[in-house]
Parts: sequence; structure tokens; C-alpha cells
Amino acid sequence: MAENTACIIIILIHSIYAGMFLLSKAAFNVGMNTFIFIFYRQASAAIFLAPVALFLERKTAPPISLIIFVKIFMLSLVGITMSLNIYGVALKYTTATLAAATTNSLPVITFFLALLFRMEKVNVKTKAGLSKLAGVALCVGGVATIAFYKGPFLKLLLHHHIFNFQLHAHADSSNSNWIKGVFLMLLSNTCWGLWLVIQGRILLSYPSKLLLITIQCFFSAIQSFVIAIIDERNPSEWVLGWNIRLLSVAYCGILVTGVTFYLQAWVVERKGAVFFAMTTPMVLIFTMLSSAFLFGEITSLGSVLGAILLVGGLYCVLWGKNKEQISNSTSNDDLHKERSRSEVNEDMV
Repeated sequence: MAENTACIIIILIHSIYAGMFLLSKAAFNVGMNTFIFIFYRQASAAIFLAPVALFLERKTAPPISLIIFVKIFMLSLVGITMSLNIYGVALKYTTATLAAATTNSLPVITFFLALLFRMEKVNVKTKAGLSKLAGVALCVGGVATIAFYKGPFLKLLLHHHIFNFQLHAHADSSNSNWIKGVFLMLLSNTCWGLWLVIQGRILLSYPSKLLLITIQCFFSAIQSFVIAIIDERNPSEWVLGWNIRLLSVAYCGILVTGVTFYLQAWVVERKGAVFFAMTTPMVLIFTMLSSAFLFGEITSLGSVLGAILLVGGLYCVLWGKNKEQISNSTSNDDLHKERSRSEVNEDMV
């Protein structure tokens, strides 16, 4: 029963993420300013999470020192504000399917950053170490394929779509803009990977996870407002209205940032982070099928091939990490048994 529940929740999580890519792209294509979108998204997330976090963790949360305050502010700036605002610009130049495809590079990027920070090690003499390096190489190859090779365009499922929002890149979008969008998406994922690596260290000093993410959303909303107001001062551009703009903001702020936080924590706690990471390609499948069926998105062969390489890189890194964990666990068990035998021999003597 628990196994089936975990699978259902994972499908729900990745469906929500697929909806995020689709609705975000739809909002940008009807003319919504990307920076204003990110501000509204983070503000709605902070408003949604604040009462929940205060109710659940106000009694157990440790006080925030000035150093922790500054660390959280900077973490929000780099890992959330910069990541999401760069992602918004990148999505405007590319497609929802591409955004979903590049999410498969996140575990690889996170591993590479952890390697730079000496939080991870690679032994090239083992299969696990070689698998990790192969994963990084496949990820780089996937990004390069998506950026520099388009090939023939593929119309998936239907020649006609249900809704009028066009999710593919604008017709006047040049090849240079597409390449720029791909590398901006990679930069966004790099900022997000950096957020994952550094947040682990901050949680050691401030372990209240829900309150920490709420504070980060609050800081990010302020930071995003500054960026948005510098870029766009026309009041009419800030009006949401009862349309796709309001729907996408509410969806990303409440469902993506709020609901999936709990769902992901539940899955990782019961099934492990590796199990959850292995299901990441589901987002790409859901997004590709939904964007083709609902919005008539046209996907190029280069994007499909690049996505396959990204998924391959993801699984190589995950396989290597899993192999190392099993090896380390076996070594620790053998060491424990050896110590137990030594203790028994000493007692006999």
C-alpha cells in the first residue's frame, strides 16, 4: 500500500512540475513580463507558506542570528531569485519541453558543484567513479546537442491543438536567441544546484526546514520586486486580471512552491533521494505530451536527442552514487564485524 501511495504522489509531483512549465510559458507568450511573474510567484508562495510555517514551527524554531540572516538572504538571492529570473528569460527564448528536459541536468550539476566544494569524491579507478564522470560528459553533450543541433521538427500526436496559446519559441526568434536560451536555462539550473548544496550546510545551523523555505520565499519576493520595478514601471503591466497570468502565478506560487515541498519531503523521507531523482524524466514525458496535445508545441529532433543524453547522464550519476553507497555500507559492515571479532578474541584472552 505504501509503495503504491509513493508512486501516486511521485506522478502527482511531476504532473505539477509539468504544469508549471506549460503555464509559465503560456503566460510569457501572452506578453507577461518575466520579472513581474517571478515577483508575484514568490510573493504568493510566501503568503501561502507563512501561516503554515508559523503554526507548525514557531515553538521549535531556533533564533536567527545576524550571520544566519545574511546567509539566508544571500542564499535566496543566488539560489532562488537569480535562478528563477534567469529561468524566466530562458523560457521566453525556448520551449516548455526544453525547460523540462534540462531539469534532468540538475542532479548532475549538483554533483559537479559538490565535487568542487569537496563534498563529493570521485575515484576514477572504480566503476562508480567512471559512471559519474560519464554522466557529466553525457550532460554536457546533451546541452550542446540541444543548443547547436535542431534537425527536422516533429509534430507529436496531433496537428491541431486544443488551446490557442502557442508554447513554441516566437517565430521571430533567431538561432542565436535559442542558443542563448539553452545556456541561460543551464545557468539557472546551476544556480539552483548551488542552492541545494549550500542549503544543506545552512540547515545544520538552522534546522527548521519549512520556516527556512518561507523566509527564503519572502526575501526572494523582495529581491524580485526590485528587479521587476527596475525593468518595468508601467502600472498596466503589473495588473494580473482573471486570465492565464493570474492562473500561472497562483499555480506556481501555491502548488509548485507550497504543495510539492511537502510531497517531495514525504517521498524522500520514505523512499530516499535517489529513488525520487530517478523519476525526474517523468517531468519531460508529461510536459512533452501535454504541450503537444494541448498547445500544439513543435519539438525538434535535436531537442529529443539532447534530452535522451541528459537522461542518460542523470542515470549514470545516480547509478555511480548508488554503487558507492552500497560499497561504503558493505565496507562499514565488514569493519564493524572485524572489530566485534577482535573484541571477542580479547575477552577470550
